[in-house]
Amino acid sequence: MSGDPAKTRERVAIVAITKHGTALARTLREKMPGADLYYMEKFATGDESDEGIRLFTGSVRLILPDLFQRYDGLVLFISLGAVVRMIAPLLKDKKTDPAVVVVDDRAEHAISVLSGHLGGANALTRRVASLLGARPVITTASDVQQTIAVDLFGRDFGWEIENFDKVTPVSAAVVNEERIAIVQESGERNWWRYEKPLPSHIRVYRSAAEAIGAGFDAALVVTHRLLTEEEERALLTNGVLYRPKVIVLGIGCNRGTPMEEIEQVVWETLAELRLSVRSVRNLASIDLKKDEPGLKALSEKYGWPLTVYTPEELNTVPLPRPSEVVYKYTGAYGVSEPAALLSAGAETWLMEKKKSGNVTISVAVVPHDRPAEASVR
Repeated sequence: MSGDPAKTRERVAIVAITKHGTALARTLREKMPGADLYYMEKFATGDESDEGIRLFTGSVRLILPDLFQRYDGLVLFISLGAVVRMIAPLLKDKKTDPAVVVVDDRAEHAISVLSGHLGGANALTRRVASLLGARPVITTASDVQQTIAVDLFGRDFGWEIENFDKVTPVSAAVVNEERIAIVQESGERNWWRYEKPLPSHIRVYRSAAEAIGAGFDAALVVTHRLLTEEEERALLTNGVLYRPKVIVLGIGCNRGTPMEEIEQVVWETLAELRLSVRSVRNLASIDLKKDEPGLKALSEKYGWPLTVYTPEELNTVPLPRPSEVVYKYTGAYGVSEPAALLSAGAETWLMEKKKSGNVTISVAVVPHDRPAEASVR
């Protein structure tokens, strides 16, 4: 949904402009206690102030611009044609427009009108229909066909789309049953949510090279690494690139190390290993560093949680080169190396350890092929 900080996540407004619509809207609001309810003052029953119901006079068109800005979802007991005409001047972008659902005056149909995927209108439509006993009307091709929604692929796991401009053509390829290559080098594997098997025109490959050799019409590429120019040409000419949150950075540093120095080491390391910063999941260190200003500032700047472990926990990880010096000062035979493995739930490092100035860094990748996975704590 919208990244507008003024919005509270999943705030829903229910709006009605007719007598029967108002009665249905009140019923729906009782079943959706977190939603705000708006209807015309002439249908007031006297309990609106106590119930926190908002009344308005004049055309609903006058309040829609404000509702568009303040809410993530709008459920409108208004005719579809009227809604289309009223919201048309308000539309900005499918990534920021709110979900819009229309319900008829007899609650026979709940219709997903706007922002079906990214705005959550399809999910809101199903919810409203279930609560009112209405029939959900959803026309999004991927939902109807029960196939991959390219703009939502991996969103539940926190995957980020790097080239959103390719979503529309790749979505068309998916619903038109063209040859689709899903190149998944990392990230959660349980993204197929339907009971039926994966459609035959969609094939999953474990590497870019494997997919390029096989041939395809469009691609969904899930990887934490930076692609080569050749891979970009082959995969992203008609492909969408997703960044899963799989990189764990184990960090050790001297007391008082400034954030800028740690940040520089992180960026240099990611560039050296050809890894995407968008795939960093979290930082990991020893509990002695939980209040280290530089680490905390880096964590806050990038939104990377800082996971910390006690010396005893770190010492459960066998190290090829345990350090007596580190043990003398921390009680652990290593900091960045074991912290990275413990947090990622991995058995080996992508980079065991690199020391640069006041900073020591280790890199591990969350192994989603394994049955059990560690989570950020």
